[in-house]
Order: sequence, then structure tokens, then C-alpha cells
Amino acid sequence: MHAHCTVGLLRANIIRWMLVTVRDFVCQNPGLKARTIASRLGFERPVVNALLHAHKDTFQQDEASCWSLLAPAELQVEFGGKTWLTAKDVERLLSKAGSPLDSPCQRVVFSLKASSRMMLEALARLLALSNQLSHAGKTVILDFTESRSTATYLDRLGFFDHLNRTIQVLPIRSRRGLSRQYRGNNDGLIEFRAIDPAQEESEIPLLLERSFVACAGDSYSVAVMTILSELYSNVLEHSGASTPGFAGLQFYKATHHIQAVISDSGLGIVGTLGSVIEQRYPKVAQKIAASKDHAGVALLKEVFSSGRISQVDAEGRGLGLRRSRDFAKKFRARISVRQRDFELRIHHSNDQVTFTHDTNLVRIDGTHICFDFMLDAPGNAL
Repeated sequence: MHAHCTVGLLRANIIRWMLVTVRDFVCQNPGLKARTIASRLGFERPVVNALLHAHKDTFQQDEASCWSLLAPAELQVEFGGKTWLTAKDVERLLSKAGSPLDSPCQRVVFSLKASSRMMLEALARLLALSNQLSHAGKTVILDFTESRSTATYLDRLGFFDHLNRTIQVLPIRSRRGLSRQYRGNNDGLIEFRAIDPAQEESEIPLLLERSFVACAGDSYSVAVMTILSELYSNVLEHSGASTPGFAGLQFYKATHHIQAVISDSGLGIVGTLGSVIEQRYPKVAQKIAASKDHAGVALLKEVFSSGRISQVDAEGRGLGLRRSRDFAKKFRARISVRQRDFELRIHHSNDQVTFTHDTNLVRIDGTHICFDFMLDAPGNAL
């Protein structure tokens, strides 16, 4: 009896292992017939065929008898694992779950786990992606059941003021309007403000600059105003969006860290410049083509390094991002630029400028810029 149970358990484990192996293979190689799957994996065809047909909740067969994974009804993305989640953490967790905008799933659930919070840059990307999913006709749910204190902070930040009304928030969507009630009462927080692509609003960079200076000191005023104004203007110039973007700022007192974000869901910097680069800047196009970098990364590096690249044919245009980089270099700040499927980061330290990047990110349309500043960084003491 004992031997019989042992054999049965062993057989069940083998079948379970084969199922996982076949599932992972079909996920990476959809559209193959059972005999090809069996041959590639070194399994017997009748066994694979029986396995596929026995798990119609996992696999689906088309009219040509080719197999693929059955699309789940819902895409779930859980944000957790750390007390403070950075944009890089959010990107990693999104990549692990799959691209929500490109997924066949029509229902997307984002949940923030207990004891986890998001930095401003991460929240800005979550807000932009959620709105883009809703605009694409998908059902979106933000679940803060395990992190209700974060939901209260998001209300104060104005997150829900800019979140599409069709998006469901759990356990309940706040209607207190804390951002409107306390707006302007905290120098270390600029609540999310709408950016209208049809009208440049000079108040937004001015508000960001005033808050920054209140936290960091007057000596940063000119440099920060230049950086924020140029970043803001550049996002507007390359927008082409039909929906408003947003901007905000947060000062983290415990770490003496300031983040300012400017987010837009339009065509993006690379999206607009890519269409004119070959005709207007053939030498730059040749340089990018010869680069070993991702084409978008190479183009953004050129924009931040040399400037003078603009979709507008006018003298003096295209210098904004380079000017921002020059000023950021003076006090060792970091600028990150998130585009459709990649991110470029510009670091400044010891009078040096370095670039790092990530490619093959999940799709988030538009341009999402973060200006990162550490007050305690060497050389930044007032």
C-alpha cells in the first residue's frame, strides 16, 4: 500500500513538472503543434497531446491545431517587497507581470501590498499608465486595501484628482479632496497640477521652483528655475497629447531628498524627433545608426549632450534639455527620462556626466521626467 502511494505521488510530481515545462515552452513559442512541442522538449507525443487537451483552462488550440496559452481574464500586478518602492522597483514588477497596455487582458488590477509605499516618481508612472489603460478601454482597478495610509497620502497629493473617473479604487475612492483643502500649506509638497497640452502654464515651473528653494535654499533658485522650466517646456513641445499631463514635487525630510516630476502621455520626445531626424539632421541620424545603443537611447543622449535638435526649424531651438543638464551638473543632480519602452538616466558627480539606461521596459506612452536631488550629496552643502 505504501509503495503504491509512493509510485502515485511520483507520477503526480512528474506530470506536474511536465505541465510546467510545456506551459513555459508554449508561452515562449506559441503557435506550434503538439508533435513539434513534444519533439522540441524530448517528450512523447501522446503524453504531450493528452496533457494539452486535459488542461483547456491553460492551453487553447486554433483551427490549424496549433497551441498557445489561454489568455487570462485579468492581469494582476502586485507592488511590494520594500518599504519604499522606487520607479526602478515599479518597472521591475511591471516587467515581471507583463505589459498591461499590450496584454490581451481587458481587466488590470494594481495592488499595493502592506507596509509598502511609492516614491513620487513611481507614483507618477502608475498614474500615467492607469490613465492610458483606461483611455484604451480597459477596466482598471487600484487596490489599496492593504495600504490605506498610502491612499490617504495620494488624496493629499492630488493623485485621485487626476485619475480617470472610470478607474475603480479599493476599498473606496476618497472624496475628501485633501489636495484642494490643504493646497499650498506645505512647502515640501506641490500637489499634482494638470498640464494642458494646448496651453503652456508658466505657474507650474514657478510653483515647483518656489517649493524646491524653500526646502533647499535660495542659492539654488536660478539653476532650479532654469532646469524645471526647460524640462516642462520640452515635455509640452513634444506632447501632441489630447489629455492633460501633470507635474508635482515632494521633499523627503528624513533623507533630504527632493523629487520633481513632469509627466505627459503624448508622443514623447523620441516620438516627435524620430520623424524629422533623418531629413533635418542627417549627420545625427548617421551617428545614431552607427551607435550600439538602442536608437531612442542614442537620440536622447545626443539631445542632452549636444542639443540643437528640434522638431521646429528655428534658430536657437533644441537647447533646452542640454541647458537643463548643464545646470543639473553644477549640483550633482540626476535627471531620468522615461519614454515608450526605455529610460535614460543622466547622472552628475565629480564634475562628470554619465548616462545609464534600461530598455525593453513595458509600454508607457509619452514622456515622464524626474529631477532627483540629494541635499546631502558631496558639494551640495550651502
